[in-house]
Amino acid sequence: MFFDDRLATVLRQRAAGEGSLRTQYRQLLDLLGRDRAPDPGGDQSLLAAAWLRLDALAQAIPAASRARMIREPGWRFRNPDLAEHLADQEPEVASAALSRADLSVDDWSALIPRMPVRARGFLRLRRDLPVDVEALLSRLGVHDRGLPAPGALADRASEAAPVSGVPTPLRVMTGESREAQPAAPAGQSRDDAGRSEISALVERIAQFRRTRTENGVEHDSSPRLPLGELPERPARNAASFGFATDTTGRIVWAAPDVAPMVIGVRLFGAQAGLGTDADGAVLARAFARRQPITHGEIALAGAPAITGDWIIDAEPRFSEDGHFTGYAGRFRRAPDPHAAASSASPAAREADRIRQLLHELRTPVTAVQGYAEVIQQQLFGPAPHEYRALAAGIAADAARILAGFEELDRLARLETGAIRTSPGETDLVAILRRTTAQLNAALGTQDAGLAIDIAADVELIVGLDTEETEALVWRVLASLAAAVVPGEKVVVGVDPLIGREGAFARLHCQLPGRLAGPDNLFAATIRGADSTISPGLFGAGFALRLARAEARAAGGSLRRDKDVLLLTLPLLGGNKLARGPVGT
Repeated sequence: MFFDDRLATVLRQRAAGEGSLRTQYRQLLDLLGRDRAPDPGGDQSLLAAAWLRLDALAQAIPAASRARMIREPGWRFRNPDLAEHLADQEPEVASAALSRADLSVDDWSALIPRMPVRARGFLRLRRDLPVDVEALLSRLGVHDRGLPAPGALADRASEAAPVSGVPTPLRVMTGESREAQPAAPAGQSRDDAGRSEISALVERIAQFRRTRTENGVEHDSSPRLPLGELPERPARNAASFGFATDTTGRIVWAAPDVAPMVIGVRLFGAQAGLGTDADGAVLARAFARRQPITHGEIALAGAPAITGDWIIDAEPRFSEDGHFTGYAGRFRRAPDPHAAASSASPAAREADRIRQLLHELRTPVTAVQGYAEVIQQQLFGPAPHEYRALAAGIAADAARILAGFEELDRLARLETGAIRTSPGETDLVAILRRTTAQLNAALGTQDAGLAIDIAADVELIVGLDTEETEALVWRVLASLAAAVVPGEKVVVGVDPLIGREGAFARLHCQLPGRLAGPDNLFAATIRGADSTISPGLFGAGFALRLARAEARAAGGSLRRDKDVLLLTLPLLGGNKLARGPVGT
């Protein structure tokens, strides 16, 4: 490997769903967070595209989710450019990034003066910075936040009432503040001065409590002293929490709200509380083989907040030199099977079973693909060219299978209403012209293709996201193109359709002879074996069924009218309609 091509590989991936957006964001964090950004082989535009993609993903992923990914246990980054980039984002993201940055003294010294003033304050929350960096922060006036020394509190006791009912937070007096505290004035003993300071502090606490009660936030989750004047808050059961284990399977880190209840619990072994013997064997085998754990069942006992059945998802972690360091993952409450069965419709339950089956099938296929790529790229040593060729074919087949799984999962979600298409503004005619040009380039050797007849000045703007519109149009036209025979031409046109239900763009396509024959077009099994264009793993009928579900989710339709396939999508206002005929 003469240069690092991982960045280009990540940027080539199309991130459409929520999960893929988060995955690509995490991959870019890993690649851009190294000592220096990966070498794109001299192509600096690729590195610039990575930063732009990182910003685009930040717009689509909530700040709280990005902060959680950055704060993931055991993850650090060493690139000062990434620290500077994230420090200018939302406070929670900036705080998480600056708590995970592992920079040298020279990098910190060059970075801190360029950081926003707000972001500099987050560095004061760290206790592992070099001495030179802390001295630099002090010179720039970045200090711990808090009240002045208690002596000043006593002098301003009359000003203790908060402005607009918002109390000022209290500060624990440090040894440094005690040394800076002025001595008691003449004529006043040290005991009297201490009592006056304590009185002022007690008054501040009382005012703080009164304000909280008036604002109706008395029973929050903030810690408080057990003074006995307030009723105990009822214990709340934890719904989910993150965790990390050591090499023996014992929890060594957990989310703060459950950490005292679960740290020290051994998840894998004789002492673990597993739901059934079968579940215990599966988890123990996965732990022994250092394999990912997906949808594992486990029971926890102890404090009421964590007692019960849980679902665990975890990934093994390894050090830079390849040594196993433990697992990191997340617990979530196991759903009540009786409640789920009574609340879900039969179609939703069937779709859920399909998604679970696909999830189980993806794991071995992904493993096969990964091992094939290892052989093909010779990551673990030289391999014969014949083996590399076979591995490349296996990796390609695995990729096609995974793409088919994605289509099955998307169809199940769309038909049960679990997901919706994303709204937007897209020029349907421009996408139609571009797609037909790509397909005709592949069909030109057969003297076949798609004949499109659209006026030059027409513009039809549909209310659907550009990427989803392009995928939908490609799915429809590729299904038709894969079914054409040599010498066959398929006519494609588009026109506006105005009716009582609203304004639509209608794409009408003549069906090829191979698709016009079956009575049920959406059950056709034509796969285009002799064509360079494939409608998908499951044939043209399934591809059109998926396109129909996408069109319905967008507020349109896909139907057959004799030998014509009609796709309608809702229009947005302000479309420039051609004066002459728009299509055939």
